[in-house]
Amino acid sequence: MKLISTTLEDCFIIEPIIFKDNRGEFFESFNKRDLEKALGQPLSFVQDNHSVSKKGVLRGLHFQTGHRAQAKLVRVLKGEVLDVVVDLRKESPSYKNVFKTILSEKNKQMLFIPKGMAHGFLSLEDDTVFVYKCDEYYDNQSESGIIFNDPDLNINWGFPSDKIVLSEKDRKLARLKDVKL
Repeated sequence: MKLISTTLEDCFIIEPIIFKDNRGEFFESFNKRDLEKALGQPLSFVQDNHSVSKKGVLRGLHFQTGHRAQAKLVRVLKGEVLDVVVDLRKESPSYKNVFKTILSEKNKQMLFIPKGMAHGFLSLEDDTVFVYKCDEYYDNQSESGIIFNDPDLNINWGFPSDKIVLSEKDRKLARLKDVKL
């Protein structure tokens, strides 16, 4: 696997090594030992999540707070997303910075998102299958989020705002300046 730095400290794109031949292709989508060695930290994923989204569905920007904060390893099995991460760690040199990347079934890239970051994605194709591992269980008492169009973050989603589909919960998310971190 190859780790590629992003503009956010401790957040990495991961490219698997893909073996191709006349039968097709093979790659390890997760190897705990190798990923821990590459990241230089122990990992203990406890929950896998799986979503299927229509084109234009935006999920996020979500995070959990306190001792329930989650690190995530995310990837797309089918389709394509614009994946967006915001660093919410006040001590980080990349605090309040935004990172965007395309994850797709074609590029097979994954994204490691450390604890303390908000995460969201916009489905760019119908029936996009997005999966992610979390190192902490979901806890509704610790969940929080930031509205996708927060003017202070100024995220260009590259998609018409009036065509974006949000859940009722995501439509009511607060601006970053109003979120307790």
